[in-house]
Amino acid sequence: MSKNTTDRTTELLKKVRKIELKTRDLSNQIFSGGYHSAFKGRGMSFSEVRAYEYGDDVRNIDWNVTARMKQPHVKVFEEEREITVMLLIDISPSTFFGTQVNRDGEPKMKEELMAEIAAVLAFSAINNNDKVGAILFTDRIEKFVPPKKGKNHILRIIREMIDTSPEGKGTDLAEVLRYLTNMLKKRSIVFVLSDYMNQGPDYTDALSIARRRHDVVGLHIYDDHEVELPNLGLVRVMDAESGKHAWIDTAQESTRKSYAEWYQRNLERTKNIFLRSGADFSSINTRESYIQALMTLFSKREKRR
Repeated sequence: MSKNTTDRTTELLKKVRKIELKTRDLSNQIFSGGYHSAFKGRGMSFSEVRAYEYGDDVRNIDWNVTARMKQPHVKVFEEEREITVMLLIDISPSTFFGTQVNRDGEPKMKEELMAEIAAVLAFSAINNNDKVGAILFTDRIEKFVPPKKGKNHILRIIREMIDTSPEGKGTDLAEVLRYLTNMLKKRSIVFVLSDYMNQGPDYTDALSIARRRHDVVGLHIYDDHEVELPNLGLVRVMDAESGKHAWIDTAQESTRKSYAEWYQRNLERTKNIFLRSGADFSSINTRESYIQALMTLFSKREKRR
């Protein structure tokens, strides 16, 4: 093994260990209870058939048994104790952006925040004895990690998140949602982590189909300077996914206003697509603590139960 390879492996293990230490403690101390309360009982399995009783949901009537027994019978379902959690993680070039500074004095990229949030969710899941899988995507499926249990499996997912070099340059939410639906037949909790900047082809139908089978939550990760352009004068910018360059005069108020309006329209469209499908949607800023954002999400879901 060459020195460069050894150094790269050592650095990778350090990054994995750093994320593990930070997020495992958070999931142990804060999220496990909230996670369980927010997502328990989403999967139901058939238990038995019994005679209909006053107050039973008529939608659960088993018509075959009812016809055979000459009196109404209903199917009884029980909560599945084991849940499968799937993390759909956008690793397209636009996620490699950040203007906020972390504790080490380095820019905090959106991709780093996504990795931390995904790790917290994963550790919370295995603390509840659930399976966790991951799909890393751009405008194609970059990596599929089948659902499994255990700490070593979570560390593998973290490693894949921070070490996978994407081949795709764009983002295609429709593609990853269709892939999820085809690959995963059992009802699961699905977190879609993305900046939703470039969403590719329309994914409304793909999301609606996925939502009918799974419990879907969209997590929107963003940076302040994506919401509003700073006044930096004439600057040369590049679209990370298309590679196109352009000169923009950020000193012009009309330019900054036009961009801010586009951003808000895009965000509202994204949020509406998720909410209309019956999925949850939450935005998390790289400047703020994601702890409160996740706890708020969990609390809202628990209140709806």
